Amino acid sequence: MERFLVISLACLIISCHNKTGPSSSMNYKISGDTILISGNSNLKEKIRTAKVSATPYRHKRSASGIVKAIPNNYAQIAPPFSGRIIKSFVRLGQRVAVNAPVFEISAPSFFEAGKAYYQAKQEMQLADKNLRRQKDLLKNGVGIQKDMEEAEVSYELSKRDYENSIASLNVYHVNPAEMVLGQPLVVRSPIAGEVIADNIVIGQYVRDDAGPIALVAELSKVWVVGQLKEKDINSIHESDEVEIEAAGIPGFIIPGIVYHISEMLDETTRSVEVFIECSNSGRNLKPGMYATVQFTEKADNSILIPLSAVLQMEESCFVFVKTGNNRYLKRMIKTLATDNDQVILKSGLKADEEIVTEGAFYLLEAK
Repeated sequence: MERFLVISLACLIISCHNKTGPSSSMNYKISGDTILISGNSNLKEKIRTAKVSATPYRHKRSASGIVKAIPNNYAQIAPPFSGRIIKSFVRLGQRVAVNAPVFEISAPSFFEAGKAYYQAKQEMQLADKNLRRQKDLLKNGVGIQKDMEEAEVSYELSKRDYENSIASLNVYHVNPAEMVLGQPLVVRSPIAGEVIADNIVIGQYVRDDAGPIALVAELSKVWVVGQLKEKDINSIHESDEVEIEAAGIPGFIIPGIVYHISEMLDETTRSVEVFIECSNSGRNLKPGMYATVQFTEKADNSILIPLSAVLQMEESCFVFVKTGNNRYLKRMIKTLATDNDQVILKSGLKADEEIVTEGAFYLLEAK
């Protein structure tokens, strides 16, 4: 805005100096920052004034951002064991439900896990029988208390091993009661969504550290992560409404809600990350897209003046305030931003004060 004012002011001053004649008939007196125009001066005809007022205004701030999938709605599906892919259940773009099968893998490690389950089950059953026998012997007066206690400990240990083996199979969504020893492992999707990457190759041998071979994402809602400058942090709050415009879809505005404001400030950029959740039912926002985020504060009373009323000298802005009949005072002001042809003030003017809105540069020439 300041650069614009400097250029405008320079152009106006140059145009004034190129004119001839009128300065001889512009009679005025200067006292400090006050200019008093004489009653017969034609300068009065070139000046327009208006009273300023405080009106409700919603301050806006823009920030750059990038579209990201919501982590809870994004799953990277990798083989849990080294083995050979023997079947695929999905295709690119397919919708899948929670626990839907994605691919099938024949893995020696999974066979060992199944074998460990059956062994643990058998050992627990034998320990249970032994415990029952020791209790029966003790009940009939022919058993030994120590033997029964040892049988109880043995049963509890074998039971724990059995429960652990069940838990290890449940991690892979395998029902031990329906499992057949030697069967391949069916790897399932942990979330409902759409298959956005499919690198499953039938017959391929993959290692357990090979990384994901399928990606599933639910993109009906996404995050836009914007970078908010340090000076604007306190003006934005969670649940505030914002507007998103993707770089790839200019002019298409998508509403969003501030989901979270990061607690950490990036010392390099002096900004914080703002996570904005927005609906993406039309799949217009793609993860990785650049976007512009428009933050809008709650309405408050602000003084807006025409851009033509603002002049600049070095790094300061000022206006001319009418303080009486043909009397004008140079007043320094501080600005917040511009909105089209209006300037939003931070300080310098009060409601009902009258300022020069047109022809201020004639007074500047008088100064």
